[in-house]
Amino acid sequence: MAQTTDTPATAERSGARLKDRAEYRTKPKPLTGLASDPIVEAVRKMSEKRYGCIIVVDADGKIEGIVTERDVMTKVVGGEMDAAKTTLGDIMTDEPRVAREDDLMLDWLRIMSNERFRRLPVVDDEGRPRALFTQGDFVSYTWPDLAEQAKNLAKATVASNFPWLLVGGGILIYALGTLIVVGLS
Repeated sequence: MAQTTDTPATAERSGARLKDRAEYRTKPKPLTGLASDPIVEAVRKMSEKRYGCIIVVDADGKIEGIVTERDVMTKVVGGEMDAAKTTLGDIMTDEPRVAREDDLMLDWLRIMSNERFRRLPVVDDEGRPRALFTQGDFVSYTWPDLAEQAKNLAKATVASNFPWLLVGGGILIYALGTLIVVGLS
């Protein structure tokens, strides 16, 4: 069974849960395949839909694994495997981390960053894929926070350097005044 995090169902701020995000409601259904599907078929589907991964499911539609573009490049191409004979099950990452729609965005942002993975399937109560979040989805969530942090950092920098700015501004005004007086003479 794939792993999930234990997070409170209540959000700390508006839009903090995965299901609260606008992206969640508009995301297309994740691309899925069986472990027995040949890589060449899976890559064809991924290319047609412009998806970066395919979720491997069992006969009941429950997640067994995930195959990413990087898996195809490193394991199939780099390993000189035959894409027509190699199956998704041969190269998939078993039991990938999965989230529930009530999980908090910031929890998963931290986990994905620490564990270095870029795609997060979101599953229903039966373990079937409902959506797929990527690092890009998390960046869009944190962007307002980052902008606010940059604004606060700029204010703190100006405030901590205010005496120097005051002295520098005074010197600049004195220099301009001197140039004007000398220029008028």
